[in-house]
Amino acid sequence: MSTDPIHGADAQRAARLVAALQAPFEPGSADAPVVLHTAGGRLVVQRSDTALAVLDPVSGDVVRFPAPWPRAFGTTAVSPGADIAVFAGLHALRAVDATGATLWEVRHACWGGECPRLHEEFAEYADDTGEDGEHAYPDSGSAAFSADGKVVWAHVRGPLAGDGEDAEEDELWLVLDAADGRLLGRVSTGTMASGSFHTVHPDPAQMGLSIGEGEEGSPALWGRLDGGALSVRKIDDETVLLDVSPSGRRLLATDVQQDALYLHDAADGAILRDLDAADAVPAQSAGRRVYWDFAAAFMAENTVVAGTSGSDAGQGPARHWLVGTDDMTLRAHISYPQPVSGPVGPAGDGTWYTVSEDGSTLSVWELADQD
Repeated sequence: MSTDPIHGADAQRAARLVAALQAPFEPGSADAPVVLHTAGGRLVVQRSDTALAVLDPVSGDVVRFPAPWPRAFGTTAVSPGADIAVFAGLHALRAVDATGATLWEVRHACWGGECPRLHEEFAEYADDTGEDGEHAYPDSGSAAFSADGKVVWAHVRGPLAGDGEDAEEDELWLVLDAADGRLLGRVSTGTMASGSFHTVHPDPAQMGLSIGEGEEGSPALWGRLDGGALSVRKIDDETVLLDVSPSGRRLLATDVQQDALYLHDAADGAILRDLDAADAVPAQSAGRRVYWDFAAAFMAENTVVAGTSGSDAGQGPARHWLVGTDDMTLRAHISYPQPVSGPVGPAGDGTWYTVSEDGSTLSVWELADQD
């Protein structure tokens, strides 16, 4: 750990509040709000059992997409223009407009336990979601829009409807036309997911996918759509992608044990540098393990904000740190003008965000004394 008085765990950098945004839904009635940052600005996105709400922080307008099934049964994605929402459910990807009208749908094998069916609707298994039901604790896939909003990347359980009776059961990574759901590319992932999420790259033809397999591992994949051909490479078997640098040349990740932050070259996935939490961050209590959160944010090409809020829990306030990626060193502890909780998330344009403990407020931050 650096002993330079300007850098290291003892150094302080002040954060300045850029915006405090009220979550669209009441606390306790929805998932925590998240920021979707695009070339056009920021959107605040939050999912309840009945709708997906998208708040434009500039205008204050909120678009609500009616949900086809409760939030426990899948994940969601919204286009950068906030005109299309994709619900990645147990049995289908369904794209809807703000009225709830279905724009397109891709049905796939069910994520519910060992369920062998290709369902038509959620109603077919809605009564099988109790504690002993086969659909009570389903696995799930995920979806994300490309940076330009023109394509949707989706991780689903195969086969797809229409693949035929002899199609093999496998998990698939799909690329679809966002306008009509037309299939542009597909590959088998060879995974057994309990859940997954995407990491959006500035280049619309590229995307990251982190797949959690429980005790079996956590493969991170990188996809590229080139001239109609989808190619995929594995970054690592025990990695969770956290963010992409503004240029798209660098990836930030952590291992499943959260011991270190890793800076990868996006071109080939190679590890360039790493920063071990135990070596860089002092524990708040003697003998307690320090580890990185499963979330972090590039605020500049060579600067990351990362937290240790998970390992700080019960010992004191959540701590966030400024990390320089040129040499992968801890630069400073970030001080806030008010208490914050939880990890950080990327908000674009040199900012990051935190969510209040009750989920009611999302705060966007920047450094008060920019370098």
